[in-house]
Amino acid sequence: MLASEPVWESEIHVKLAIETEDLGKQYSDLKAVEHLSLRVAEGEIYAFLGLNGAGKTTTMRMLLGMIKPSNGYANVLQTRVRLGSRQPWESVGYLVETPRSYPELSVRENLEVARRLHPGTPHVAIDRSIERMGLSAYADRRTGNLSHGNAQRLGLAKALLHHPKLLLLDEPTNGLDPAGIVEIRDLLLELTREQGVTVFMSSHILAEVARLAQR
Repeated sequence: MLASEPVWESEIHVKLAIETEDLGKQYSDLKAVEHLSLRVAEGEIYAFLGLNGAGKTTTMRMLLGMIKPSNGYANVLQTRVRLGSRQPWESVGYLVETPRSYPELSVRENLEVARRLHPGTPHVAIDRSIERMGLSAYADRRTGNLSHGNAQRLGLAKALLHHPKLLLLDEPTNGLDPAGIVEIRDLLLELTREQGVTVFMSSHILAEVARLAQR
């Protein structure tokens, strides 16, 4: 079960990408998340740590408005998260749990479906995402035939497709080989340093988090 972190005085005047207060989720007798209060500043890489089953994915699903909290609230990009709301998802990219795709469609076709969910995203964004995630050799391959690592890359490509201000990533290096892990690490650092993107990532791998996260 996840616990709250202290709010430091220096954070009071920082613009927040994510804010939760007393956030909790209960399923019958199971308390998945209890009294979670945290602050994530814009432009930082924030590691959300916990053992498997601690409630990391449940928290992310509440942050994305996929499930309703039992108590407390969450603000994302200064907008209160509510079920069914359209805000602020045009500025948020996410990868939660297992990457989903249409297995009968190609990588390129799956990204086209994702592009249409973000009006205003140009067609060229598809080619950029494919190249950025190292999927050029698989662009016209059916996603049902992808390896687990390349399926993870496709999930990340979808998350990045519309140039979001905030990325919510659940175990983003899951299934990647060591070289792929380094690629994703460098990419996330580039996004925060050069574009000011905020990254909120869950993980249980402390060694990797220590190389990447600022908090």
